[in-house]
Amino acid sequence: MKRLLIAIAILVCTQDMSAQLFSKEKVQNLQNFDKPRFSWGYILGFNSYDFNFDYTSDFEDEDVIVDQTVGFTVGLLGNMRINDYLDLRLEPVVIFTRRDLTFNNPLFTSEFESFREVKSTYVHVPLLLKISAKRLNNFKPFIVGGISTSINLSSNQDNPDDNSIGEFRMKTSTNYFEVGFGIDFYLYYFKFTPSIRGVFAMSDELVRDNDPNSPYTATIDKMSTRGIFINFTFQ
Repeated sequence: MKRLLIAIAILVCTQDMSAQLFSKEKVQNLQNFDKPRFSWGYILGFNSYDFNFDYTSDFEDEDVIVDQTVGFTVGLLGNMRINDYLDLRLEPVVIFTRRDLTFNNPLFTSEFESFREVKSTYVHVPLLLKISAKRLNNFKPFIVGGISTSINLSSNQDNPDDNSIGEFRMKTSTNYFEVGFGIDFYLYYFKFTPSIRGVFAMSDELVRDNDPNSPYTATIDKMSTRGIFINFTFQ
């Protein structure tokens, strides 16, 4: 009899926990959080930037090898509610990242000639449309997409020196398109949103060397950034 009572108690507790987690009758945190027209938040995250290289038609082998590193992102969120399922978001952030380039050219005999460390600090401003599903208990999945622009404070665009003396140069301003997804979690005191997003540059970012026959840039037709953001938003 005692064992039967324990089994019944465990069954009742399990059913109650399942109802709390998955039932639509669960008490919702921050029930009116999404009602205001405007809301604000903070963004912390990680990024991994890469370069996509297109080469001239008469050059088929990979000329530049890119090693990615993990960077850091910090910024703000401004959200304008359109309706229960659509939001317009402005997310100005500062991005710190690094890419290591190895130029695969038989003419280079030293690391000084073949290796370039490209450190970048971006002021990155995306304008995004967030499309959300219906809220279920205390979470709500969404997809997001839009366009963005950035200023690379470390671009070296106006530097008269080029790769011949070790200076890799990029254009300062770049435009991108972005697409991603995430989940809003409504906690007791605030809304927490992890998300992942792909970022793709729409233009050529390479500043060519002064020598048109440069072994670094002569074979490159286009160089454009692509990257992944993992962001954590607090509202």
